[in-house]
Amino acid sequence: MSSSMPSRPTPRRTVLAAALGAAAAASLPAASSEASSQASPGTSSGPPGSGSPGSSGSSDPVSPSSSSVPGSAAVDYYAWTSADDWRRGTADGTRVRTGRRDGLVLDRPAGTLEYTDPHTGTKASWEYATWTAPVRTPPVPASEVIASWNAHAPAGTWIQTEVRGTYTDRTRTPWYVMGRWTAGDGPGDIRRTSVDGQGDGRSNVSTDTLAVDDPASGLRIASYELRLTLCRRAGSRLTPTVWRLGAMGSDVPDRFTVPASAPGSGAGHELRVPRYSQEIHKGQYPEYDNGGEAWCSPTSSQMVLAHWGRVPTAEELAWVNPDYADPQVCHAARFTYDYQYKGCGNWPFNAAYAATYRDVQAVVTRLRSLGDAEKLIRARIPVITSQSFLASELDGAGYGTAGHLMCVVGFTRQGDVVANDPASPTNAAVRRVYKRRQFENIWLRTKRYNAQGQVRSGSGGVCYLYFPVQPEERQRRVLRELGIR
Repeated sequence: MSSSMPSRPTPRRTVLAAALGAAAAASLPAASSEASSQASPGTSSGPPGSGSPGSSGSSDPVSPSSSSVPGSAAVDYYAWTSADDWRRGTADGTRVRTGRRDGLVLDRPAGTLEYTDPHTGTKASWEYATWTAPVRTPPVPASEVIASWNAHAPAGTWIQTEVRGTYTDRTRTPWYVMGRWTAGDGPGDIRRTSVDGQGDGRSNVSTDTLAVDDPASGLRIASYELRLTLCRRAGSRLTPTVWRLGAMGSDVPDRFTVPASAPGSGAGHELRVPRYSQEIHKGQYPEYDNGGEAWCSPTSSQMVLAHWGRVPTAEELAWVNPDYADPQVCHAARFTYDYQYKGCGNWPFNAAYAATYRDVQAVVTRLRSLGDAEKLIRARIPVITSQSFLASELDGAGYGTAGHLMCVVGFTRQGDVVANDPASPTNAAVRRVYKRRQFENIWLRTKRYNAQGQVRSGSGGVCYLYFPVQPEERQRRVLRELGIR
């Protein structure tokens, strides 16, 4: 997750207030307790601590993106996307809807829950149904898990995504809420939100990331389960549709520097990706974090969506002040906004927004090298990267940041990175060329020093990938190589 430029204090990917989080987490008792109690004995839908690890089914096949080389970044992305995938999970009131894009829908409600929206104070009754994925066991135990999803949620519907991990000592985490999401923000909708204050003393959720508290202890998450709760207004016939549910489990070694890489097959290739500046929106829409430095993530998302020919309609943009340039960026900010985080930098919410556009899939994952990014560029897939750095660490940027998103759109013949950097004063200035060695280090490292000399975290190669529902064969081949299908 990111804010961007450093001219004001940037939100951190941290637990902000235990009391607030406890109140928010307590607002969905039915989704946690009723769904669990109605599950079949011995399945993974049981309450935390029940059954045995792996009781919901066998682990899934090893992803090609996984790495078990000592000292290297272990990254395992896995998703459920097909009718066969959905049928392998444990359903309570959901069913599979087949078609051009198989999805999971609410069929017969498993029950009704009361939810008081912590951001509006509105209390409402919602019918719900649940689906629990088979246990996923990454080849290498993970220190972090990030879930992401692609879904359609018409007005008056929403979804909740949860994860429960099993530690390497065979104990379990509680069910952690990874997001309560809906596509819209109308009067009948909840406000999309992360949930603060979740932890068990050994791991915690920081907005969009489940992380082990003390990786140096050796404790890891050996396996995990994902659970979906699909909700609609009581008495409604509408339903959300979930097309993709996935998670990236990773164990990236702590490091201030990463090995240097040599230019690969992507050198000399550059994609034509539209260029949008976040800075021209400074001061716009304070209710969505005031534009400018805070909008790097939705601006990057909208650039890549435009690359695929996906932009909001004139009707969808009618709410934007006609005096504002690039209203599609304002639109992206509004519909990625996380009301708990109070910003637009929630990683899975950006991916979910991208997937609301026709025939677009979106995932949050990690790459292990610029070589991976070069392969994607050769396949015409831009890469939205997350990084933090001092101004002195990235020549030509002209700023430092505690967290920023930009689009990698190509590589020069010498292997330097061509980026559409939204932290630019104008659209024309968005295209930048950054030195390969500097860029790979600020993106792939997990530790850094801030301007005060304090140790802070780095993203370790986090990125968003947006690509077609029906990829070209070369795109499919590269994505499969990275463990994404």
